[in-house]
Amino acid sequence: MAKILIVEDDGVIAGAVCRHLESWGAEVCCAEDFSAVLETFVSFAPQLVLMDISLPFYNGYHWCREIRRLSEVPIIFISSASDNMNMVMAMNLGADDFIAKPFDLSVLAAKVQALLRRTYDFGKQSDLLQRGGAVLNLSDATVTADGGKTDLTKNEFRILLTLMQSPGKVISRDTLMERLWETDSYVDENTLTVNVSRLRRKLAAIGLPDFVVTRKNLGYLVE
Repeated sequence: MAKILIVEDDGVIAGAVCRHLESWGAEVCCAEDFSAVLETFVSFAPQLVLMDISLPFYNGYHWCREIRRLSEVPIIFISSASDNMNMVMAMNLGADDFIAKPFDLSVLAAKVQALLRRTYDFGKQSDLLQRGGAVLNLSDATVTADGGKTDLTKNEFRILLTLMQSPGKVISRDTLMERLWETDSYVDENTLTVNVSRLRRKLAAIGLPDFVVTRKNLGYLVE
């Protein structure tokens, strides 16, 4: 199947769901730190999330909102709080389905498979890259941080992607220019400078003023 993240604090339920989905060929991760679900989401990069409503620290609605800031990955709520109000709230926050507890594991697996087929047949898979508080969405060229979210132009996206793929490594201006225009022919360096300056302004606006570092006479890096 796919990569699936389970956000469920009942260890018995989480374990049973995990084993059943793995028997269908899925790669499954169970959230362990319920104060840092978003960090687990970004690092694991699932293709579907199973989310309980009642969780320690923050409820499932909170984490659904946080995930939706970054990604359109399918989210299925699994909860014993299955009244109409909770179902409507879940859907309004961006959930794709709601399964009431107790549930049959075979039915859950069938719903998961159906949602994965519908979603990824239409090319909605979201790829995320995280470095130093920034989350770069490779599918829609946006970058998100605690201060918000911003769209990137094609060149800004290529610059940031190149830097974030090699954290701590200085990337030369020549390398960046080749990446931007996908050619080894001469390109005016002023154009690169303008693009880097615009990228920095956008990053500063979402709380990352010093995210791209200049190394004089060498190039740029993301630490």
